[in-house]
Amino acid sequence: MSSYLKLIRWENLLFIFLIQWLMQHAIIYPLLQTFGFETGQHQTFYLLLIAATVLISAGGYVINDYFDVKIDRINKPAKVIVGESVSLRSAMVLYQLLTILGTLTGIILAFLSKSFTLGFIFILTPGLLWFYSASYKRQFMIGNLIVSLTASLSILIVGILAVALLKTQYSSELLSQTPVPSQIYGWTGGFAGFAFLLTWIREIIKDLEDAEGDREMECRTMPIKWGETHTKRFLYALITFTIASLFFICFRYIHFEGTLTLRYLIFGIVIPLTVLAFLIFKARRKEDFRQASTLSKIIMLTGVFYSLIFYYLQAKEFGISLFGLFLIK
Repeated sequence: MSSYLKLIRWENLLFIFLIQWLMQHAIIYPLLQTFGFETGQHQTFYLLLIAATVLISAGGYVINDYFDVKIDRINKPAKVIVGESVSLRSAMVLYQLLTILGTLTGIILAFLSKSFTLGFIFILTPGLLWFYSASYKRQFMIGNLIVSLTASLSILIVGILAVALLKTQYSSELLSQTPVPSQIYGWTGGFAGFAFLLTWIREIIKDLEDAEGDREMECRTMPIKWGETHTKRFLYALITFTIASLFFICFRYIHFEGTLTLRYLIFGIVIPLTVLAFLIFKARRKEDFRQASTLSKIIMLTGVFYSLIFYYLQAKEFGISLFGLFLIK
């Protein structure tokens, strides 16, 4: 049983659940409350969304390990599961079961919420994950971008569902007279963009860590095609772009009273990103890159937790209750 839990990356699935729960309860619900809309009456829809996302993601992890048996025997021989404690046949059956259940759940959700966009995403994503594992992850950059895209979509679809559910209750004309849809898309899109960039950074770091096995299997990842030095320079540029984008968004679009957002940005994200750049610069061994990869995941989690700061500031400014328990003054 433990082998199957490791195979589906249960920690990552818990992270996905946490992100989607926070988007629903700490971003979307406060925005709806601010404009007088009801919340909490569509819990089943959000549960279906989380279930579909987690199932498809779990299937993606399984098929990734299925195709990576030879590479993993070189890069991380102690952590190989498929072909060892779980047979190739069992892994394929598990992948098919998880993916079919996840896709069907997503399609049912799209039908019930009358959202063509959700249906398209839940059909597209399993295909992307299959081709990523089978081929694209061994190609230059495209594999990194696919993983980053799917990570960002797992956040954005929470906003897509929220707007779709509003449209089933209220006319599009009424909704267009409020900033609610644009606010939902703006905030969930912002978190999705952050997830895209941090996932991209982490995937490149992982390619640096796995360069030995990837080279043996004739992959064309960035470190193999560009070399370690140029790949690190690209990471520095990507980290700099991420920091610049965060400051731009903070000063241009986030206008809460006080400096809590700015302080959270500097101490929670910018300084750790600077440390990450330093770790990448100093990295020489696989263990060094693994440490940098872990830090990038922590930074992403910290960024997602800004949703709680948003909820607090929104509740304080507009007089809405915090998790329905008390008011902030």
